[in-house]
Amino acid sequence: MNAVEIRDLSFKYKGSKENILKNINLEIKKGEITAIVGKSGCGKSTLCRCICGLIPRVYPGKLSGDVLLFGEHIKDMNLAQIVPVVGMIFQNPSTQLFSPTIEDELAFGPENLCVDREEIGKRMNAMLEVIHMEDYRYENPNHLSGGQQQLIAIASVLMLNPKILICDEIMSWIDEDGRDVVKKVLLKLKREGKTIIMVDHNTENIEIADKIIYV
Repeated sequence: MNAVEIRDLSFKYKGSKENILKNINLEIKKGEITAIVGKSGCGKSTLCRCICGLIPRVYPGKLSGDVLLFGEHIKDMNLAQIVPVVGMIFQNPSTQLFSPTIEDELAFGPENLCVDREEIGKRMNAMLEVIHMEDYRYENPNHLSGGQQQLIAIASVLMLNPKILICDEIMSWIDEDGRDVVKKVLLKLKREGKTIIMVDHNTENIEIADKIIYV
């Protein structure tokens, strides 16, 4: 079964005269790293928003076609059903971070899904170790560098343990060392059976991809 299947997908933002996506068809296999590349404004981020359900829930417009996650139509899934399946990390980490401490930030998602507190603690310890930020547990995210904020944003999504992880140009704020950390994390997730979708322009960043889709 494919992790993601898109059939004849078209979308036009509210107030726009033209479709930014038109008759898109693609399949993404479970356990693959897929890179989505293309010129700025071609619809890469819009496609990701469709896959994770932000369109049309958050971004209104005219949507046609089908998006299936592991064979289930996303339009038939509510938010509580989507969150454990697909998580999205955005280019600008400030759009995702709002808690007073990193610990609170990482705990927020799983607490809202009623995950056991002991399990939350285990996930948090593991995530902080993976991104090498154990010493920053009680820091305010606003006091961190852009690269450090992005690593926390990544960890906060991974705390929800989604089956599909969408990364929308997440390495643009991170230095070379940070990018190496992120790529190692993504490869580890792939080995664990996760499906990774990367939007990126940098050829070095997408070298870990199994498949590249041009939009």
